Amino acid sequence: MRSHLLNDLTAEHYRRSVTEGVERVAAKLAATDRPFTGVTVDALAPRIERIDLDRPLHDTIAVLDELEELYLRDAVYFHHPRYLAHLNCPVVIPAVLGEAVLSAVNSSLDTWDQSAGGTLIERRLVDWTAERLGFGPGADGVFTSGGTQSNLQALLLAREEAKSDTPAKLRVFASEVSHFSVRKSAKLLGLGPEAVVSVPVGHDKRMQTVALAHELERCTRDGLVPMAVVATAGTTDFGSIDPLPGIAELCDRFGVWMHVDAAYGCGLLASLRRRDRLAGIERADSVTVDYHKSFFQPVSSSAVLVRDCATLRHATYHAEYLNPRRMVQERIPNQVDKSLQTTRRFDALKLWMTLRVMGADGIGALFDEVCDLAREGWRLLAADPRFDVVVEPELSTLVFRYIPAAVTDPAEIDRANLYARKALFTSGDAVVAGTKVSGRHHLKFTLLNPETTTDDIAAVLDLIAGHAEQYLGESLDRAS
Repeated sequence: MRSHLLNDLTAEHYRRSVTEGVERVAAKLAATDRPFTGVTVDALAPRIERIDLDRPLHDTIAVLDELEELYLRDAVYFHHPRYLAHLNCPVVIPAVLGEAVLSAVNSSLDTWDQSAGGTLIERRLVDWTAERLGFGPGADGVFTSGGTQSNLQALLLAREEAKSDTPAKLRVFASEVSHFSVRKSAKLLGLGPEAVVSVPVGHDKRMQTVALAHELERCTRDGLVPMAVVATAGTTDFGSIDPLPGIAELCDRFGVWMHVDAAYGCGLLASLRRRDRLAGIERADSVTVDYHKSFFQPVSSSAVLVRDCATLRHATYHAEYLNPRRMVQERIPNQVDKSLQTTRRFDALKLWMTLRVMGADGIGALFDEVCDLAREGWRLLAADPRFDVVVEPELSTLVFRYIPAAVTDPAEIDRANLYARKALFTSGDAVVAGTKVSGRHHLKFTLLNPETTTDDIAAVLDLIAGHAEQYLGESLDRAS
């Protein structure tokens, strides 16, 4: 069994095995003509369940053949131009190369004596991102597993900075369309269900600063403690960007920690034409960025940044076996000093490779392309009487609803939209997402693939309408 350990004696075995795997994936990518096969849980689950994990095949080729049947054949392929559903981007090749390197070397980014150059590369990328945000030299941050963890850590810091002896009095303010991780984080931090105050949004799905001011005033008047305001730069459902300058003014006035969840909108940091949409983000106390959403990185690649590095002390714990206090005096850089995780992958290498090969302008140009595409898609939807589009896009998301001319019952229209999304997924011809707006079912395009065209969008809209019309026709037949 030692022949499977990666070391100097097995380097050639490693090269052959990985090359064979890469060849399989490359062949699959080249031959994929739709984003999904339409396989069902009932069809796929038995194939996986009958695998006896206690009886290995002892042959890499045989295992890859098996993997073709169990995974590669039916995977959802985000690189396909008609994958239009969630915040999953196609990935760039330099980042995939970085993934291969980091997996093989297997550095852990918790301490210097496990990562050395990896620690410094991550720190340089944190500094680079902080500079892009407009933070000063006192900024810092750390890579995380994703936006949920980044938001959790930011709110942990906010809670500690609030210095309240009564956690039950702490309040977090976020828009009604903010990410669910805000409420999840509040729960994990020991705050009650009433701790997160939902702030109304306008027709543009952006937080209303007048409403936020009212809630902050009410909170203070009631003897409660405003802990943090979470502004969103790119909401999951709409891609809307809250009015950051106005929110910053209110946070300054009330002495509240300002966190910006820019997990989606962080692509604007590299944009050549839209960076101004993040104006005001430099005034935040903390920011979440997800490179694996809009920097075209493989999952996972995220970070939390803080304007004042001293606030990261609230995540610091010292263990004698790992990062004893004396290392701080010796100026040994241990990333675990500022992370919620201990063992942690060298995910920063993927972004490093991307920047060194493509440059920030290359990433920004790709993100600008998908934002341009969303504008064209919005024009298509606005001109199509079959659909009602909710809001003009700020980033690359379109939320809309199929509206049949002959049906007026909102519940029946809901069912037609739900049916269309499910039928489209089952066909494998395209993948779209769904959400609710004012209690009604809508469909959603999240456009993160520069290879997607307006022709793809038009074709998918026709497919949606066709499936919805089929459902409504069958519904009429059943009724008669």
